[in-house]
Amino acid sequence: MTSIIVAFPKVEDAKNIRNIIVRNGYQVSAVCVSGAQVLQAADNLGEGMVVCSYRFRDMQYDHLKECLPKDFEMLLVASEGVLGGCVDSDIVRLCLPLKVHDLINTIEFMQASLIRRQKKKKKMPKVRSEKEQKIIDEAKKLLMERNSMTEEEAHRYMQKCSMDSGTNLVETAEMVFALMTS
Repeated sequence: MTSIIVAFPKVEDAKNIRNIIVRNGYQVSAVCVSGAQVLQAADNLGEGMVVCSYRFRDMQYDHLKECLPKDFEMLLVASEGVLGGCVDSDIVRLCLPLKVHDLINTIEFMQASLIRRQKKKKKMPKVRSEKEQKIIDEAKKLLMERNSMTEEEAHRYMQKCSMDSGTNLVETAEMVFALMTS
């Protein structure tokens, strides 16, 4: 489930919004009254969404958005006049007076978007460092020389060993290298 941070300058407002969200089946991870508290909570959570007002004691929504981790989305709740001045297309907006149905539908939509992004991120191939790639290449080279394999066969062999042993490809390459050079 997506982490939700509720942030309003008045504690009563923040708690009321939190209660609405919780009553509709979502979990609120933090209730904050300042931008600094939001940033601290966001750093601890890693990803999620912030439901917030446009201004806090220490910063405004646009500065908060800049400082949030990239895996956080923002739902700005403000008057029509304030929302008209919001030019950031990454910020989802809801106009006051707030309707519970609109709030919950918007949170549901944002949560679905975050889940899709997480799935897409998991499907992306892991980028290896130069050092890791060098280890894999050296192990393949060793397999090619000692076992008369092509590069593709050596790579497939290490992939199979990796899957069978439950280790990643770099660890498998290190094991192959260690076994064949000892």
